[in-house]
Amino acid sequence: MSDPNPYADDSYKWGPPQNQGTPPLAPGGQGYGYPAAGNPVHGYPQPLPGPSAQPPGYGYPAPPDAGYGYPGGPGMVPAGGGAPVLSIGDITVMNDSVVTPSGTMPLKGAVWTATDMSRTEEKIPPVAIVLAIIFALFCLIGLLFLLMKQKQTTGFIQVTVTSAGRHHSTMIPATQPETFAMVMFQVNTARSMSV
Repeated sequence: MSDPNPYADDSYKWGPPQNQGTPPLAPGGQGYGYPAAGNPVHGYPQPLPGPSAQPPGYGYPAPPDAGYGYPGGPGMVPAGGGAPVLSIGDITVMNDSVVTPSGTMPLKGAVWTATDMSRTEEKIPPVAIVLAIIFALFCLIGLLFLLMKQKQTTGFIQVTVTSAGRHHSTMIPATQPETFAMVMFQVNTARSMSV
């Protein structure tokens, strides 16, 4: 800590010598961060290709070019209206396409999977325990209340669809033991339409 501060007199002492008061220059003699006249530099607006296309407003993304995975591109069928055939969670199946929040996919060749992540618990309700205690004091018939059972289903059923390189998954809440059978019926209907 005995060395004096090299910047105490506000002069540059290390590295290659520099001219005072001029910013460093790029190899072409152009100052860093300043675009050359007529030649845009990386990071600055580039001239738009094609017939005087207007750039999107500030903060809005540019519309995607038509190509694979976008409507109008090869392998993609544009969503052309029509009535929905069936709906599984947030996935809607049309006559020729699958509409999801992540985009529209062709129905032909779609791969559907369903996973049961629900569980059904069976337990004795608290009312049965209270009634068994009360009636056990009067007669042994009160113990029959312990045969009461209550079923409760919790969890979700996950449905995924994959088509044209895109993937979407949705979770459907399971409220009863028959929920998985109902969802599988819809998934099998969508599978038969995808062939």
